[in-house]
Amino acid sequence: MKLFRQERLGILEGLLFAVGDEGISTQQLEYVLDVNEVEIKSLLIELRERYSSISSGFDIIEVAGVYKMTTKKDHAIYLKRLIQNPNQRGLTNAALEVLAIIAYRQPITRHEIENIRGASSDNVLRKLLTFSLIEEAGRLEGPGRPILFRTTDDFLDYFGIKTLEELPELPFVAPDFNLEEETDLFSISEE
Repeated sequence: MKLFRQERLGILEGLLFAVGDEGISTQQLEYVLDVNEVEIKSLLIELRERYSSISSGFDIIEVAGVYKMTTKKDHAIYLKRLIQNPNQRGLTNAALEVLAIIAYRQPITRHEIENIRGASSDNVLRKLLTFSLIEEAGRLEGPGRPILFRTTDDFLDYFGIKTLEELPELPFVAPDFNLEEETDLFSISEE
């Protein structure tokens, strides 16, 4: 299927947004968009130029061979104000959920967190990184080398504990628990 340039730009923008902090390589983009490296570089340049206008809040950066969508550095002061807003509530339920998963399973990848939650966690992870409650703990060996996350000393301070050993124990859930089998025990059989 042949795509027009504007369509490819839109797809590229969506891909950069979807991959979040992990970024995406030119090789991955070549495969997904089914174009060569020269075309990928051209699309990235055009998208960067579009973002360089004063009305855009985004930028594209290259870090360690991958491209990422970021907010503009010029807007950092406003992002800090948002985070430091005294009217802002504490952590959301989603943030607490992700934080608990990381605390109990660290180091852990974004994909593993999302598998446990059953929901995207990019925005929550960004917020927790900004609050310094979590940090990157290296990369997992293997395909894609995903980022590993762990809690920080600020996490311990926030929750008033000295070590992770002070976290409450999780209730035991049998790994082979099958809800359908359990409910079948209560069904009435006709004889």
